[in-house]
Amino acid sequence: MASPAAAGPGAALPPGAAHRDFYWLRSFIAGGVAGCCAKTTTAPLDRVKILLQAHNHHYKHLGVFSALCAVPRKEGYLGLYKGNGAMMIRIFPYGAIQFMAFDQYKKVIKKQLGISGHVHRLMAGSMAGGFSGFYKGLMPTIVGMAPYAGFSFFTFGTLKSIGLSQAPNLLGRPSLDNPDVLVLKTHINLLCGGIAGAIAQTISYPLDVTRRRMQLGAVLPDSEKCLTMVQTLKYVYQQHGIRRGLYRGLSLNYIRCIPSQAVAFTTYELMKQFLHLN
Repeated sequence: MASPAAAGPGAALPPGAAHRDFYWLRSFIAGGVAGCCAKTTTAPLDRVKILLQAHNHHYKHLGVFSALCAVPRKEGYLGLYKGNGAMMIRIFPYGAIQFMAFDQYKKVIKKQLGISGHVHRLMAGSMAGGFSGFYKGLMPTIVGMAPYAGFSFFTFGTLKSIGLSQAPNLLGRPSLDNPDVLVLKTHINLLCGGIAGAIAQTISYPLDVTRRRMQLGAVLPDSEKCLTMVQTLKYVYQQHGIRRGLYRGLSLNYIRCIPSQAVAFTTYELMKQFLHLN
């Protein structure tokens, strides 16, 4: 009989081995890799955003898409990924903590509170996003990240469970590490992750606008009217309305968040199989 060590990467581990063999560490690694892949996907947009915000003299007269074309001509295609390596050092623990926290919170909520189904996904996702917000250090970020992470994890988990229960043969396939577990096919994972990112961004965007306005603080002439998140939300709505106020700039965020979340969830699902987490 072949030993567990001799088994291939897709072979199932003995019962209970996943929990004994540093499950939390493998979950941490899976989340970190997912976060890095997601950030790398949108690195060109982040690079261009920084160049434009810094009023770089080579690109300050350009828009987003024209700058995306101009950077490769001047610096080569790797210019779009300049600084991405340093960014990975920050993103790896951030993504690792968020995904690992979601998995652990989901188990605790289900076991300790007896809550399962869609509700425990939303609760676990919100708790994971508050935790990562605290990791970044700002209270407005905590309040803004909780609904985004919550609805992102909730939407993806819900779409995944509905897809696998309603059309398992069409949308699913056996997991590489556990043939008894069905997982979504890769292209379906990408679709569900993108939808999850779009919905979460739409719901949480007004809070993100509020957070950024509060961070600007005293540099704005009307800062005394924006001392709390509620005051800021109300003021932005009254002055600029919904489309030009609370949702200003949302279309550009869609371009960043939809592929980012699609890659993040898909990579995490693949890493879970590779690291025997199913």
